Amino acid sequence: MTITRQVVLDTETTGLEWTQDHRIIEIGCVELINRRFTGRHFHRYINPQREIDAGAMEVHGITQEYLEDKPTFDIIASEFLEFVSGAELVIHNAVFDLGFLNHELRRMNLGDNLLDDPSRVVDTLLMARQLHPGQRNNLDALCKRYGVDNSQRTLHGALLDAEILADVYLLMTGGQTDLGLGGEQSATQMNGDSDIKIKRLVAKRNALKVVYADETELELHDKTITSIASKSGQPDLW
Repeated sequence: MTITRQVVLDTETTGLEWTQDHRIIEIGCVELINRRFTGRHFHRYINPQREIDAGAMEVHGITQEYLEDKPTFDIIASEFLEFVSGAELVIHNAVFDLGFLNHELRRMNLGDNLLDDPSRVVDTLLMARQLHPGQRNNLDALCKRYGVDNSQRTLHGALLDAEILADVYLLMTGGQTDLGLGGEQSATQMNGDSDIKIKRLVAKRNALKVVYADETELELHDKTITSIASKSGQPDLW
């Protein structure tokens, strides 16, 4: 059986344009293996060493003061690259996030590690536009369309948005065949800040009860089928 590893990824930034040297301030990643949640994720807040645009702060609510004691991107880069290594990346509006990530890697002279292989990227925004042309296809709109609970999403947050996007992606592409959460998560699996606590509610459904027909019901069924076949002049198909 071929094992497919995917990492659903989101970032928050100091502004909209990496070409203006805006920086990443948060990375959130959720791991899927064969379309199942494993329970592993990568989450880091990052000190951008520059001011955050007021407009960006209104979107994610992350302040300069909160990030002052957080690591810079170069400190967490190797850990991030190890987490995404070999995985297919699932991103909503991939041009935005990959632009920023590759900008950070170039600043470190890590050009050999650029995340620019299109065969490794699934852009759920492009996918949604193909599935729902002419409609709103931002993450909130997709949550409403596919019935994904995003009530916790009062502000954008990279880890929460990655978790929500994973749900949306699975529904957009046919659903999750099985809900599989990893067991106890190690410190390396649950790394990074834990300001955002995500609780996945997995419904425990009782097995469906199978009711078999008794002899009287089977006899009535046979009589009904014989009568239908007689009146129609066609052999019964049941």
